[in-house]
Amino acid sequence: SIIYGLIAGIVVSIPMLFSVNSLNNPNGIINFENSMLVGYASMLIAFSLVFVGIRNYRNHYNNGVITFWKAFKTGFTIVFIASTIYVLAWLIDFFYFIPEFTEKYAEHILSNLKASGASQAVIDQKTREMADFSAMYRNPFFNALITYTEILPVGIVVTLISSLILRKKAAAPEKQTT
Repeated sequence: SIIYGLIAGIVVSIPMLFSVNSLNNPNGIINFENSMLVGYASMLIAFSLVFVGIRNYRNHYNNGVITFWKAFKTGFTIVFIASTIYVLAWLIDFFYFIPEFTEKYAEHILSNLKASGASQAVIDQKTREMADFSAMYRNPFFNALITYTEILPVGIVVTLISSLILRKKAAAPEKQTT
C-alpha cells in the first residue's frame, strides 16, 4: 500500500504543480477554467493505482481472497498517502513559489463577474468574500484542510468502487461424503 500511495502521490502532484504554475502564462494552454479538469483527471489516473494495489494485495498476499472492508482499508491507505503528498506539494508550492495565487484567482473571478454584467453590490460582496478567504488561506492548517477536501473525496469514491469490484470471498469448503 505504501509504494502504491507514494507513486499515486507523485502522479497526482506533478500535473497539479505544472498546471498551477502555468496559470501565470497568459498564452499557456492551462487556465483557471481547464486547470480543474486537468487536476481531477490526474486524480483519477493516480487513483487507478488503488484498484491495482487492492488487486495485488488480494492476489499475492491474501490467497485471492479479500473482504470489502479489508479492500477498503487497503485502498484508503493508498489514497491517504497520495493525498498527503498532494497536500504537502501544494503547501510548498503555494507558500514558497506562488503566494499570490489567491489574489490572481480572485482577480479572475471578479473579472468574470464584471464581464457577466453582475451588479456592483454583487461584485463588492464577492470582493469581500475573496479577501476573507485569501486571509484564511494563508493559515497552513486551513489551507491543508481545504486541499484535502479537493482530493480525498475522489479517492474515497475510487476506493469504494474498487473495493466492491475486487471483494472476493473464500470458497466454501467442500463437503466430504463417506
